[in-house]
Amino acid sequence: MIVIHAEGTSSPATIRRQWVKRTQWGFLLGLMVLIYGSHAPLITLTKVDGQVPFNPSSCVVMIEMTKLLISLATLVLTGGASSLRTPPSLMLVAPYAVPAMLYALNNNLIVNMQAYMDPSSYQVLSNLKIATTALLYSVCLGKRLRVAQWLGLGLLTGAGVCHSYSTLDFGDLEKPEVQEGTRLHITAWGLFLVLIYCCVSGLAAVYTEKVLKSQKLPLSLQNLYLYVFGVAINGLSFFSVASEKSFLEGYSVLVWVIIAGQAANGLLMSVVLKHGNGITRLFVISCSMLVNALMSWAALGLQLTYYFPLPVSMIGLAAYLYYK
Repeated sequence: MIVIHAEGTSSPATIRRQWVKRTQWGFLLGLMVLIYGSHAPLITLTKVDGQVPFNPSSCVVMIEMTKLLISLATLVLTGGASSLRTPPSLMLVAPYAVPAMLYALNNNLIVNMQAYMDPSSYQVLSNLKIATTALLYSVCLGKRLRVAQWLGLGLLTGAGVCHSYSTLDFGDLEKPEVQEGTRLHITAWGLFLVLIYCCVSGLAAVYTEKVLKSQKLPLSLQNLYLYVFGVAINGLSFFSVASEKSFLEGYSVLVWVIIAGQAANGLLMSVVLKHGNGITRLFVISCSMLVNALMSWAALGLQLTYYFPLPVSMIGLAAYLYYK
């Protein structure tokens, strides 16, 4: 008779698996932070005479199409192609239409908001989604957070406020030789769009997490359903609005880099929402704020000040309070 001894929780094999899992999650979250934080500076670098040279709607369609094709390829490579032989029921796929519409709205807002503010203002103010997502996460999913966790999320929001003082040297902004594109600025319309964006972003994340976790389907198949609606909704949006630019007009290598990055980020985010939770997404967003500042400093000439270490410390403390 063969006896298989159960491994203890502290066995070498268990410790190795835990280490591998933590390493994988660390790499995944680090990659998301890098992609998320670089998005606004990259869009700014594509501008010609202060305007993006491509059609933002077509860019969103290409992002959704890329995610759809990757999801389909993943499903086939993992042996799940048999699930496509029978058309799914309407009740099964209908829930994926809602997040697709919300994400379609948000994707267009992200691109169009750049015309009404500088990259750092966008990254700072978009952190209001921390508050909207946390509230919706608690109310809609019934997740009760400890006082320390609410304090940690409050610190994340505070880190965004402090970040506004660490991204630019306001004294230098008064000099006439400073370029207009590098000034800290936001219009009233830009502020309104940010508020809409934050509310929609929180609702989309919470609803998507609920759908992904409530249905026992492979993630690649769930992504396929989600991005079919994404391509359809964004494609309809593109062809229903008259535009002076053709579909691929103004596309450059940098635009394709943006498309690839946002497609990867969307797929990685679905992994976080399926196997983690929306609060982890909030920490990714906050950490990306720091990446945004560093990239804006390096690529756009925005000046950091000695306040910059403060939001870094606050984010670290927030993570400790929430996950301790």
